[in-house]
Amino acid sequence: MTDVQTPGTDAENPAFIAPVAMENDPDALFAGDRGILDADVRRVLVRILQRRFLLAESSPAEWKLLLEHQQMIESRLNDLFVRLVVDHARGVAYKEQVRSDEVDVPILLKDEAYSRAETLVLVYLRTVFQRETTAGTASARVDVEEVEQTVLTYFSESDGTRASQQRAVRTAIARLDREGIIEEESEGRYRIGPLIEIVLSAETLRELQKWLDEQTRNAPAEVLASETPEKDLLS
Repeated sequence: MTDVQTPGTDAENPAFIAPVAMENDPDALFAGDRGILDADVRRVLVRILQRRFLLAESSPAEWKLLLEHQQMIESRLNDLFVRLVVDHARGVAYKEQVRSDEVDVPILLKDEAYSRAETLVLVYLRTVFQRETTAGTASARVDVEEVEQTVLTYFSESDGTRASQQRAVRTAIARLDREGIIEEESEGRYRIGPLIEIVLSAETLRELQKWLDEQTRNAPAEVLASETPEKDLLS
């Protein structure tokens, strides 16, 4: 006859181990914490989810942690059907929504298209950046006045007053500054960063320039101003 074993103490039988209180678990960051990442690595993961881009130049500490723990961070993002892209040459990391015809993928990241004014500003910035880097210039820079002067040619009276059009352009510039695509070095003077090449590829730039050239030749200004596309350049 086989003896029946009765459960012993919690220490003797792992199935009966009680939850550890937070004060007795130095690795827990909050009550009920089941995460395994260190606090600093979790913060980098959150930054990747919060921001459109993570830049090595502006966030060197976070960039270092990202590279040191890239595989683990990628794993956490992949669990959410999100892909991490790390461009070492340009020092930029960003996320992409995974899409698949074979797997039912719930969409976490919603596309946030650039407005017409933002797209036009991006086209001008990308054109200047390409021209300057091709000429061998170390850094490409623009003044807000020259950006306005070019972009405002694609607006018409139906888009409101000249003041409102200028506000639209400056609002676009402010967003691109926040995202790290440009950086204000002095009042009204911006340096164009290499991130512009990721946001607006050479192929997309050619498509938009071709479209603008065709519209300029074939359509009145009112039509051009009303039909310049909002562009979803990067999720």
